[in-house]
Amino acid sequence: MILDIAREQVLERGIGLDEAQTLEVLRLPDERVDDLLELAHDVRMRHCGPEVEIEGIVSIKTGGCPEDCHFCSQSGRFETPVRAVRLDIPSLVEAARETAATGATEFCIVAAVRGPDKRLMEQVREGVIAITESVEINVACSLGILTREQAEELRDLGVHRYNHNLETARSHFSNVVTTHTWEERRETLALVREMGMELCCGGIIGMGESLEQRAELAAQFAEIDPHEVPLNFLDPRPGTPFAGYEPVPAMDALRTIAAFRLALPRTILRFAGGRELTLGDLGARQGMVGGINAVIVGNYLTTLGRSPQEDLDLLAELSMPVKELSKTL
Repeated sequence: MILDIAREQVLERGIGLDEAQTLEVLRLPDERVDDLLELAHDVRMRHCGPEVEIEGIVSIKTGGCPEDCHFCSQSGRFETPVRAVRLDIPSLVEAARETAATGATEFCIVAAVRGPDKRLMEQVREGVIAITESVEINVACSLGILTREQAEELRDLGVHRYNHNLETARSHFSNVVTTHTWEERRETLALVREMGMELCCGGIIGMGESLEQRAELAAQFAEIDPHEVPLNFLDPRPGTPFAGYEPVPAMDALRTIAAFRLALPRTILRFAGGRELTLGDLGARQGMVGGINAVIVGNYLTTLGRSPQEDLDLLAELSMPVKELSKTL
């Protein structure tokens, strides 16, 4: 009985499930999902506590990316409705101020690039300095594959956390992206860790991967041991190679959330893109009491999210306090 094993191993001893055990959880029948969610919630409460971390994200450069990530409408290789746009610094600061007003402790600057060029690094430098001078919030970045010099500069600027997603299991990666490798992403993760920034590394569920590959991804996260794992569910975007994929069924999504919590008992597990499509309002509630302990509020990069107030109201209803900024510094 995998739930009995998980209760003793993960809840009592704090040791995450391995790949084979995670796969057993992902194969649990629907009638055991409530029990699974309850256990995942208990693990979250014991090893992470009741607080929920809130984050906002904004794109400083949208669209026109040279990479061919098959899920992404920002790729310049696909005919999608997204057009290349850059955000000016005053708008970036205003977005950070609005994010902080929700109670968020993290504000992530995102760019649709393989990796930052000189012009983008200059914009990011100016933006980080402007935000830190006028808004009380931690600044994070997600700028793709980094060189050592770029990682050092971000660290010296005081960037609190760097996001670089694995996206999917290593064995499935070439079915999702062909213009760069899983190993190249892994190298950037190692750089971020070496520089002492907090590491944020997530993935997207529902891109044609098998249950075995979902378990593989969870195990790869456990090996990397990031501070935070954003868990996205594919929201099929028009014009992309994955436009015809069906959204992940809600029960599968809940099983996945709980399985990742049991594999990563002490990690910040964040609700990210696609949760509205996959889970809806009821599912969002179940996810919050099934292992999730962080959320992205507002809109995502190219898709609409829930209003921040809806998430804040849900957290208040569930008696889940929002993590304060002073506790993350």
